[in-house]
Amino acid sequence: MPVNPELQGRVFPPVAPYLVGREKIREFARAVFATNPINHDPDAARAAGHADIVAPPTFAVVVQESTLAQLLAEPDSGIDFSRVVHGDQRFSYTRPIVAGDELTATLTVASVKTLGGHSMVTAESEIVDASGAHVVTATSTLVVRGDE
Repeated sequence: MPVNPELQGRVFPPVAPYLVGREKIREFARAVFATNPINHDPDAARAAGHADIVAPPTFAVVVQESTLAQLLAEPDSGIDFSRVVHGDQRFSYTRPIVAGDELTATLTVASVKTLGGHSMVTAESEIVDASGAHVVTATSTLVVRGDE
């Protein structure tokens, strides 16, 4: 079944809030070899003007993951996860993610394109803090390989 082109423009319900923990940031920073002291040390982060330690920029994928799970679970999507490869990832920040943030994400399918026998689905996850202020938009492009 090909990817449903009617996914384009679909907005999914917001996912449950994600409370950003200090240790989660530290674990992620170690995993991606982020060695900046603001990613590990609260005093260094505060000295740099932040409320607490700062997540590396790619940490937003942790929050985005639950929105992409909604898309992949959509019964009429036509997306066979066994045929998906990650094509692109981008982030557009208003401010950094810091420990203590409570973040909520909402996914919109920005585009569905067919190239050859493959489909490209671009999904934007708008991530806001507890006050509703924008923090980051995480944009993922998934390539769904066609039948061989």
